[in-house]
Amino acid sequence: MNAVVSAPVFKGRLGIVAGRGSFPVLVAQAARDLAHNPYIFALKDEADQDWSDFDAANLGIGDLSAFMQIVRREGIGAIVMAGGISRRPGIGDIRPTWTALKSAPQALRALLSGGDDKILRAATEMLERHGVQVLGAHEIAPDLLGQCGPLGNRRPDQSDRADIAAATQAAIALGRLDIGQGAVAVGGRVIALEGLEGTDAMLARVAGLRADGRLRAKSRGVLVKLCKQGQELRADLPAIGPDTVRNAHTAGLSGIAIEAGRSLVLQRGEVIAEANRLGLFVTGLEVAAAEHAT
Repeated sequence: MNAVVSAPVFKGRLGIVAGRGSFPVLVAQAARDLAHNPYIFALKDEADQDWSDFDAANLGIGDLSAFMQIVRREGIGAIVMAGGISRRPGIGDIRPTWTALKSAPQALRALLSGGDDKILRAATEMLERHGVQVLGAHEIAPDLLGQCGPLGNRRPDQSDRADIAAATQAAIALGRLDIGQGAVAVGGRVIALEGLEGTDAMLARVAGLRADGRLRAKSRGVLVKLCKQGQELRADLPAIGPDTVRNAHTAGLSGIAIEAGRSLVLQRGEVIAEANRLGLFVTGLEVAAAEHAT
């Protein structure tokens, strides 16, 4: 059962910066359930959902000037960032405000050259310098948070637990470098790390290794996704959805483990149904802060 999380308190209207996938829609629907009327900032060339039922505008990924004009016009006091982004902003995308130029030049540089977490921290810093509160998607939609323990019918066995332990240590090390959030271990050996291409592409690589006979046929393996060390928790929490389950199955894996309380399960009902249908486990891990710090 999900823990009870108090609804966040903020002044003004809620805005949602929407990237790819269904995640922003789930957050927008949860906001409506809380009696908010969210305004959608649909990122050009990224947002791929139908926002015709919401007040919305298409916006360039680095167009802070146009963004702030809408914020002032609509009385927006808080922002949630949700959804995937396939490319980083380039120098031609950045349209800053005078406030950003004067007070946050380092944040602007981080937008162009930082790792994922540095970029998200920079975006958060610039929004806050403009007086906009930044909320985590899980604060609006707490039911999306992953919980400790198994979600479906299957549970990890002894071999799976060894793979979980190996992939957990790899994901922690990877997170310290601000590269990715996921790792795959097969037979107690780490065989894939998530890079900029994302989880699904990593799983496709694992499927390719298996098809080429590079992995032992009897060894299945596990995907682990964790928060990065010191990650900005208001953006880019690790997330899985039904496609993750299907792709893990295609890669020949036994299951998926995510960090309880610091990860998101999108379309939970379908995730459970697909995991049960395909014979995979999906489970939430408690990862001690000390493990992230070591």
